[in-house]
Amino acid sequence: MKISAHTHRVLLLFSIVVILSLNLFYSPTSIAVASESRYRAWLATLKREVLSKGIPLNTLKTTLSRVELAPRVIELDRRQLEPALTLDQYLSRVISKDRVLIGRKKLIKNRILLDRIAELYGVQPRFLVALWGVETDFGRITGSFPVIDSLVTLIYDGRRSSFFKRELIHALRILDEGHVSIDEMKGSWAGAMGQLQFMPSTFRGFAVDFDNDGRKDIWKSHADAFASAANYLSQSGWNYDQTWGQEAFFPEDIDRTSIRFKQRKRLSAWKALGLRPLKGRNFPSKDFMSSVIQPEGAASQAFLVYDNYRVILRWNRSHRFALSVGILSDLIGDPVESLL
Repeated sequence: MKISAHTHRVLLLFSIVVILSLNLFYSPTSIAVASESRYRAWLATLKREVLSKGIPLNTLKTTLSRVELAPRVIELDRRQLEPALTLDQYLSRVISKDRVLIGRKKLIKNRILLDRIAELYGVQPRFLVALWGVETDFGRITGSFPVIDSLVTLIYDGRRSSFFKRELIHALRILDEGHVSIDEMKGSWAGAMGQLQFMPSTFRGFAVDFDNDGRKDIWKSHADAFASAANYLSQSGWNYDQTWGQEAFFPEDIDRTSIRFKQRKRLSAWKALGLRPLKGRNFPSKDFMSSVIQPEGAASQAFLVYDNYRVILRWNRSHRFALSVGILSDLIGDPVESLL
């Protein structure tokens, strides 16, 4: 069918108008405006929910009114899986010679304080220093992310919004109670805070004002930070008369494929199966309940671990983390005491 010149011009003009309209609708500016509008509406809903949880209006105004989304937090959340390292590679990174040497110096420097805390909470000083070293390199890397911004960003992202919403409520209560200012409340991208990296819920459950200054300051006060960590471990079932475990080995004719961490036996029972200490170190004299872990399978290293190891796992549910804390504690502490 032949189209007239007039009709052709009309169709061309209509096409141009449609194209311009689509470009306007999908322009970055309009998308940003729409996105900002959705975020503001979402934030208003979040504020109402926060108020319904009993957070004072003044606290809400001084916190959520200045909150900013942090794209870097989402980026780090997506990349949080541990790199594909062998256990030996992982441990060599976390338990460097420098960290061991610094840990020994920190243990000596803080010995009087740590002994007072040990007497009250029943946690050996070397474990507190080891946790400090693994978590923040002895306070050197505590995190620079504003905690409220991080938590709001993770709630808005939606992947684990319920969990982070609970943490936000706890963080706002910490601010309302005056333990730290919003400008000082900084931590990791996920909201872990202070010298020992407490999440807000952990802070509210276990933080201690050990120096009696009216604030639970896990950011700057070593007394509060160490005592808070000791309180957490103590309330989680820590046993002062016990260590964490040690590397061990089975004779080659033992079938290790059926051994699982959930199996708990007396130390004497593991010995009867052929388990032996590695590197000439004796097993403890007490017949502890214990388990065997094989982090990289039945053909890999084996570790005999006690109930205190399970307490460390409550702190961080990673065998690599728990092993690094245990081994570092042995290296920086008293080798005789480490075999209690």
